[in-house]
Amino acid sequence: MRKSALVLAVLAGAMAVPAAAQAQGIIVRDGATTGMVVDEGGIAPDLQPRFREYVVQENVPNYTVPGQVMVGVTLPEMGVTYYDVPQQYGAHRYRYSRVNDNYVLVDPQTRKVIQVIE
Repeated sequence: MRKSALVLAVLAGAMAVPAAAQAQGIIVRDGATTGMVVDEGGIAPDLQPRFREYVVQENVPNYTVPGQVMVGVTLPEMGVTYYDVPQQYGAHRYRYSRVNDNYVLVDPQTRKVIQVIE
């Protein structure tokens, strides 16, 4: 009986090793301080110039908020207007705005900046 319990424990441990190795590929998103670049599904790099041209032509008002606007910053609930992203840019679940003279892509549920359009 003891022998079979020991064998089961050894087998369970051996089966856990590959699972632990697979866990090494997990990406932490919110609050990540690892220095990794995480793709949040924003505007693809090859579409960014065209999207920037689009938002400049739309001439949306600029909103001023305290602090620096960068990826991960949560924008205020009031005082900023968010606009739909056209389907052809592939980020229709997000909204865009112009904040502190930066065009930004924002998650509408959290109001977090997920991309600054260069």
